[in-house]
Amino acid sequence: ARASRELSLLPDTDPQRKMQLTSEAFEFAKRALERDHTNFAVHKWYAICLSDIGESQGVKAKIGNSFIIRKHLEKAIQLNPKDATSMHILGYWCFAFAELPWYQRKVAAVIFESPPTSTFEEALEFFLKAEEVDPNFYSKNLLMLGKTYMAMKDDQKALLWLTKAKDYPAHTPEDKQVHTVPVWVSCGRRRSAPPRGFICICVLQVHKEAEELLKKLG
Repeated sequence: ARASRELSLLPDTDPQRKMQLTSEAFEFAKRALERDHTNFAVHKWYAICLSDIGESQGVKAKIGNSFIIRKHLEKAIQLNPKDATSMHILGYWCFAFAELPWYQRKVAAVIFESPPTSTFEEALEFFLKAEEVDPNFYSKNLLMLGKTYMAMKDDQKALLWLTKAKDYPAHTPEDKQVHTVPVWVSCGRRRSAPPRGFICICVLQVHKEAEELLKKLG
């Protein structure tokens, strides 16, 4: 599942091949889940691949999938409380729904009687847990901590975490590459292997966003 997904994210993959690989990745994730539902990584990658599938299925499918995505991320964390990546992704899930504009909430409420909701406080909890389990593991986690504190109007703590994100070093050539991929999460991991999150955002992109947010804080 992971191999097919990573091939789909290569910049020179044409749209039709990308869709094929994304579908393959999800099918592999489904088979893995059927064979071993006690493996935390299976639940994590099922959630990731389901998110990718939703990108081509429209708003209704994406919102419906979000419930399932959260359930599998929570299961991954339950099975492995030391997996910072799953915590970070779930934190991003919470942040995305917490910052959803009111008019988009209205649209979601039309489609679903009880659309997914969350709060910045809940997002913060997961980002902090991820940092506690594996300090400085993602530049994106540092950035999201800063953005969450900004949303909560805690400028002092936002300044602290955004500064950490801005100063996060690029350790590998991969960190310095710009990846263009779907909508979920994360990069900046200090290792040579491909990142394990939803989106690949290079360290230099994190630096840039952190600097822009720090300017807003004055």
